Amino acid sequence: MFMRSANQFEYSKNPQPVDQKGTLNMLTVESLSRYWSAPEIGTNIVVFLNMLGALLLGMLVGYERSYHGRAAGMRTYGLVCMASAALTVIVGYPGFWYGGQGGAVLATADPTRVIQGIVTGIGFLGAGVIMKEGFSISGLTTAASIWTSSAIGILIGIGFYAAGMLLALLTMLSMIWVSRLEGYLPSRPAVAIVVRFRKNFEPRENVLRRAAQDRGYEIAAGSISISYQNGQPEWHLVAVAIGKNVAEPITGLATELTKFEGVESFNLSQTRN
Repeated sequence: MFMRSANQFEYSKNPQPVDQKGTLNMLTVESLSRYWSAPEIGTNIVVFLNMLGALLLGMLVGYERSYHGRAAGMRTYGLVCMASAALTVIVGYPGFWYGGQGGAVLATADPTRVIQGIVTGIGFLGAGVIMKEGFSISGLTTAASIWTSSAIGILIGIGFYAAGMLLALLTMLSMIWVSRLEGYLPSRPAVAIVVRFRKNFEPRENVLRRAAQDRGYEIAAGSISISYQNGQPEWHLVAVAIGKNVAEPITGLATELTKFEGVESFNLSQTRN
């Protein structure tokens, strides 16, 4: 990664070959040679080094997701970060666009519009990894970290190399250590419960609430929904632990539900996001 030269736009001040209609003539030997001139190649090297650095930082952030078996891994994060850096860094060299002839036809590039487009595009990519199943929502951390990866690429593209590396380090540490920190802090885990009762059996809410309380849980207000199919009631609810160390583990709840009168089948799952 190199710092950009203060006279980076001097090359674009030279007269550009244009035809009688005022458009660029790209078929002349002089025009074609501009793509391989020393200033143009130097600019390409700067862009390449920015992209390479962004790729490495993105892969560093994506390693944690790959290690934990997530769908988006090192390749996804590396590509997002590198592409964001590439789109951002080229805005700083409009005078070298089209073989150094960009100054003849282009107005001053606006980096804020490019950054806005990157953020919007990454939003659609992040939405694709978020999945909802019942009371559980997964993929939020992956979506947020992909969005952060694009921000790392933008920082690298505009030349904030130290800030980009620091953001990559903080992102990786957050995804690795914050989850462990959450394990030490007080929390109230929740369990999504789906119970199908036998035909013609009439479950009672007060009985379910008392049974949940005896096992260290309370049924979340407004979480109960009831459906009937072929005369069989099916209850959907969320039980929130009163305390992390006093609640029955989900395996124990499954064992207890097999002994409940009227229960034909059930499904238990940890609610997560």
